[in-house]
Amino acid sequence: MKKAITVGVGLLAVTGLLAGCSGATDSADSSGEPITLTFQSLAWQETTIAATDSIVADWNAANPDVQVDITQGSWDNVQDQLVTQFQGGTAPDIIHYESAAIAGFAEQGYLADLSPYLGDDLKNGITDDIWKTVTSSDGSIVGVPTLLQSYVVFANADAFATAGVELPVGDEMTWDDFATVSSELTADGTYGVGWGLKSPTATVMNMGLGFDGTFFETKDGASTIAVGDAELEVPERIHAMAYDDKSIEPVSMTLSGTDALPGFFGGDYAMFFGGNFYSQQMTESAPEGFNWVVLPPLAGSAGTAQAANPQTMSVAAESEHVEEAAAFVEFFADAENLSALGQGDWLVPTTEDGRAALLSETGGDGGWAEILKSGEALAMAPFQSAVGYVQWKDQIATPALQQYFANAITTEELQAQLQDGFASIG
Repeated sequence: MKKAITVGVGLLAVTGLLAGCSGATDSADSSGEPITLTFQSLAWQETTIAATDSIVADWNAANPDVQVDITQGSWDNVQDQLVTQFQGGTAPDIIHYESAAIAGFAEQGYLADLSPYLGDDLKNGITDDIWKTVTSSDGSIVGVPTLLQSYVVFANADAFATAGVELPVGDEMTWDDFATVSSELTADGTYGVGWGLKSPTATVMNMGLGFDGTFFETKDGASTIAVGDAELEVPERIHAMAYDDKSIEPVSMTLSGTDALPGFFGGDYAMFFGGNFYSQQMTESAPEGFNWVVLPPLAGSAGTAQAANPQTMSVAAESEHVEEAAAFVEFFADAENLSALGQGDWLVPTTEDGRAALLSETGGDGGWAEILKSGEALAMAPFQSAVGYVQWKDQIATPALQQYFANAITTEELQAQLQDGFASIG
């Protein structure tokens, strides 16, 4: 969010796949020199970098006339970087990002419509709900969704046993049950849960869908916000666990998820809430014998719904080789490739074939069965198409939620800041 991952794609498979991609393998520029496509990748974990390099190497070996050159980007500054690149006419041909963030670029015309270039197998292999996350208001597909993150609760099974608390099982776990279990595990200087809430907006927005908390509505290119009871359910429940039940370890709430993880390993808390990608760090960094499991997905009044904000692969509208770039993007989304990338990042492939390949290769071990289950209810969320969402998230929502979780403002003040703040950035 490691060990090298080999992407098993033979040249025959590559060539066969590309045969349905408008003859991309026969492309070359007018001088007869190979076309070179720039691909800005945001992969940062060693395993995912290795998988990405392998995918590109397989493509380049099978496509001497269309070569892909990786450039390394960073999640930390990619938004500002892309703004500069698009405005300066220097954007890479192929862009790795996420659906919630590309919406603004798409509306400004910076991303190519990929729908004419994508095959039916890929289109049919991803649900309509996920395609909606990359579909513009005019119906253009401005990116191919590749990997999904869900939020899960990790548990120290031995800590449960020591406390005499049964591990939740089944298809889902209600928020009420989660709070009860967390309270039961809080005693003798240890806490029920550690929760890295330094950057809390994504958690609140994603988990809010489980209570029908939508926050935004967008019509005719204009977005409005409404923060009511449903939208406040998740922050209020977290606040109650922290200050009424006192079952969330206080220091963890000021930390990032990564910084809060050592406390889970050290026994400071029996549960840890975070993105499913933390499974990688569980596997590699947990103390020997640390018995961790993934609990059933959290369910609110509207079920286990979470926002689908997939990683995406887009093509710059200014690219001179949109068709060839789209062919590479489709190849990138091959089942075995997405399985390798998913294992590298511990994220859920968007395609049915990709998930099946990952389940087959892992046997569901290491929390994968539960992680894949948690990805089944992911769907388009209204905030993903809200104009100005990224600015609101960074400038308004994150500082307001930080204050609320520090018990520095009331629920009413949080509500006002979230609503009034969105109006102020318009």
